Amino acid sequence: MNAIPAPVLFVLSGISMYAGAAIAVDLFGHATPSGVAWLRCLGAAVVLLLWRRPPKAAWRGKRLLLAGAFGIVTAGMNVVFYEAIARLPLGTVVALEFAGPVVVAAVGSRTRRDLIALVLVAVGVVAIADVRIAGSPLGVVFALAAAAAWAGYIVLGKRVAIGGDGLDSLAVGFAVATVVLSPLALGTGEVWASPRMLLLGIGVGVLSTVVPYALDQVVLRRLGQARFAVLLALLPVTAGVVGFLVLAQVPSVVEALGTLAVVAGVALRSREDAGPVTEPPG
Repeated sequence: MNAIPAPVLFVLSGISMYAGAAIAVDLFGHATPSGVAWLRCLGAAVVLLLWRRPPKAAWRGKRLLLAGAFGIVTAGMNVVFYEAIARLPLGTVVALEFAGPVVVAAVGSRTRRDLIALVLVAVGVVAIADVRIAGSPLGVVFALAAAAAWAGYIVLGKRVAIGGDGLDSLAVGFAVATVVLSPLALGTGEVWASPRMLLLGIGVGVLSTVVPYALDQVVLRRLGQARFAVLLALLPVTAGVVGFLVLAQVPSVVEALGTLAVVAGVALRSREDAGPVTEPPG
C-alpha cells in the first residue's frame, strides 16, 4: 500500500465514497439525512470492530479519548454534511465545506509555493463547485459546520494515524460515536423494517467510511496535515471524472479550467519532500 502514490489512493477513496453516496441517496426517502448518517456510522463501527477486534488497551485512557473524539468529529461531519445537501445544491455545500481543509493547509504552509498551490486549489474547487449561495440559510450553517468538522478530522486524524494503531482507533472511535449519536436513530425507523434497506445502510458505512477513511490513515502516516488537506481537492476532481465517464456529464469550460487548476495546485504542492511525518505540526 505504501508503494502506491498518495494521489492514486485519494482517487480510489473518492470512487468508493461516491458509490456510498449513491446508496445514501436511495435511503433519503426512507430516513432523515441525520438518520442515514447515523446508519453510516453504525455500519462502519460494526464492520471495523469485526475486522480489527481492537485490544483492551485501545478502550482505555488517552487512546480511548483520542479515538472517541476523532469518531465523534468524523460522524458529526457526516451528519451536518447530509443535512446541508438536503437544503442546498451539492456544489454550494462542497465549496463551503472546503473552507475547512483550506484553513488547515494555510496554517501548515511554510513557503510561497505552498500559498500558490493553495490559491490554485481553492480557485479550482470553487470553479468546479459552481458556487451559488441560495436556498436555506440553515443549510449554509450546516455546510460551515461541516467545514469546521472537516478541519478537525484532518488534525485529529493525523494524531490517530501516527500512533501506529489508526484502524483500531477508527473502530473504537466509530463505536463511541454510534453510542453518543444514538438519538439520531429515531430518524431511521422505516429502515429497520426492511432487511434490504438495513443492508444498504451497512453498505454506506463500508463504502463511504471504512474504505476511504482506512486509505486516509495510510496517507496521513506519510504526509503532513497541510499536504493532506491540499490532496483532498482531488475528491471533487474525481467526482467530475466519474460524472463524465458514468453519467455522460460533460464539464463546462469553467469546470474544465477548475479541474486543471486543482491538478496544477496538487502537483505543485506534491513536489515538496514527501518524507513521513512523525509528529503533527504544533
